Amino acid sequence: MKLNKYFVIDFDSTFTKVEAFDVLAEISLKDDPDRDSKVDQIKSITNQGMDGSLSFRESLEKRVALLAPNRRHLTQLVTVLREMVSESFKRNKEFFQKYSDNIYIISNGFHAFIDPIVTEYGIKPENILANRFVFDEQGNVIGFDKENPLSANNGKVEQLKRLNLPGDVYVIGDGYTDYEIKHSGLANKFYAFTENVGRENVLSKADHVTPSLDEFLYLNKLNTAISYPKNRINVLLLENVHPVAVQLMKAEGFNVETYSAAMTENELIEKIKNVNVLGIRSKTQVTKKVLENANRLMAIGAFCIGTNQIDLKEATRKGVAVFNAPFSNTRSVVELAVAEMIMLMRNIVDKSAAMHKGKWDKSAKGSYEVRGKYLGLIGYGNIGTQLSVIAESLGMKVLYYDKEEKLALGNATKCRSLQELLEKADVVSMHVDGRESNTNLIGPKEFELMKPGVIFINLSRGHVVDINALRENILSGKVAGCAVDVFPYEPVSNDEEFKSELRGLPNTILTPHIGGSTSEAQENIGNFVPGKFLDYINTGSTSNSVNFPNLTLPTLENAHRLIHIHANVPGILAKINHVLAEHGINIAGQYLKTNETIGYVITDINKGYDEQVIAQLRAIEHTIKFRVLY
Repeated sequence: MKLNKYFVIDFDSTFTKVEAFDVLAEISLKDDPDRDSKVDQIKSITNQGMDGSLSFRESLEKRVALLAPNRRHLTQLVTVLREMVSESFKRNKEFFQKYSDNIYIISNGFHAFIDPIVTEYGIKPENILANRFVFDEQGNVIGFDKENPLSANNGKVEQLKRLNLPGDVYVIGDGYTDYEIKHSGLANKFYAFTENVGRENVLSKADHVTPSLDEFLYLNKLNTAISYPKNRINVLLLENVHPVAVQLMKAEGFNVETYSAAMTENELIEKIKNVNVLGIRSKTQVTKKVLENANRLMAIGAFCIGTNQIDLKEATRKGVAVFNAPFSNTRSVVELAVAEMIMLMRNIVDKSAAMHKGKWDKSAKGSYEVRGKYLGLIGYGNIGTQLSVIAESLGMKVLYYDKEEKLALGNATKCRSLQELLEKADVVSMHVDGRESNTNLIGPKEFELMKPGVIFINLSRGHVVDINALRENILSGKVAGCAVDVFPYEPVSNDEEFKSELRGLPNTILTPHIGGSTSEAQENIGNFVPGKFLDYINTGSTSNSVNFPNLTLPTLENAHRLIHIHANVPGILAKINHVLAEHGINIAGQYLKTNETIGYVITDINKGYDEQVIAQLRAIEHTIKFRVLY
């Protein structure tokens, strides 16, 4: 394609995530006894050369002398660098192929390791300008071509002068030598590339800071792989979600902000205005009022099992997809339930407390095995069923009650009513969801139905149990022991005092909502929820969404994908297709799914579109949200 613009791109820390010399140091100095010292020296010299505090020629000479590489080291380096190409460059391979005549790699690095990498992306060999090593007969590097302008100070400027490109020049790089091109007057704009590294003295001199190649292409209307740069998608992750989630979102190029605690409604209302993707755990309440202020919000992820802290009806009405992690912490909750059940049956909590006060009370009174006892599970979902299997392997007899029809696992017995379960169970364990209708599911009447000396466990939701009724039954001895992990009100942060009527009661285990708080569970959740975000943003797939029609979509190639969310009223699909037909646009694929509130339409088209098409699709009556995926 003929274009009167030229793009000059740096290699180290721009085309690749790393400085090649730093990686080469790790390879060539692997067996050197002074390896660590030399590697540190090379990294320091690299940074001094990049920020302008050391002349480039001096920087180059010092690094080459310290490295003393061989051809075999350079071969290994190329293998490593192939895996280290910047993510946004990988995403936009089509850009390099489409505009190959206009793209130049100008680097102070060396052809030996640059050419094999960039030519795979369609860069023309004659458009690669770099230094050349000088080798001896054994393949050892003994120097470099000092006649090459790129081996000297201000080399990129001199090289660009010689090119004399007949059009506008845009420079993309991360170092001071890239800025020098703009400073010399040879470039129209200098874009400081910060996907991999940000140098303050370079950023301050840039015309524009570009956190990814996506941003550069978007600004210059050159997008090929995506319609909107990911660095402009703001992700807010609250409540100390696992670092792996932060890493995954940042690796995709999103602008990620984290906050260690939950936010109050007013705090979130203020913060949510510019947020596209929100990640929370169980404490943050995403209310109707919050959602009314969330005009840019596309998705919410609950990094936990429950979603009752989110107003799902309002989220759906606003076209915001909600995802959770229904399986990721199941095992952790089950293990805690088993541990607490055994501890309470043995009265370990009180015995341990007495020991800490110096009291030795060696007695079997009130201490029982769990084997042969009846475990009553209220709620037989993911956690209830797994607990059922493990409890049975311990020799327990399992009863369960669920309002929905659930298949019994192993030898578990379904109870016809809650009353039947409560009258038979030696241990009652709560595993229901947080829907409003479950409020005070267990109250004075239900405790009255239980066996004397029952063990009671609640690891589900705080409001499903009447706390005062539980307290009275512990004090009366009707409940011989209890474990509670969830409470009607929970502190917003670790700095707030925990207050509860259950404090100080005998044989009572209180834990701060940590049923799913194990390293394994949090890492699983940290991987799972971002995966759902990425599927939704990258392909439009809504698999496992708790409020959207579930669609699993193929990755699209050589076409555009249009996403239309609308109120579930008749005729919307016909109107979408009418707009496309009016503009002569053929549909390559189309997917529609609805629920009682919304319709979700994915349309793949294999022809270019103009702004008028987009405007008309957005203007269709009852449209909630519309976006062009790519």
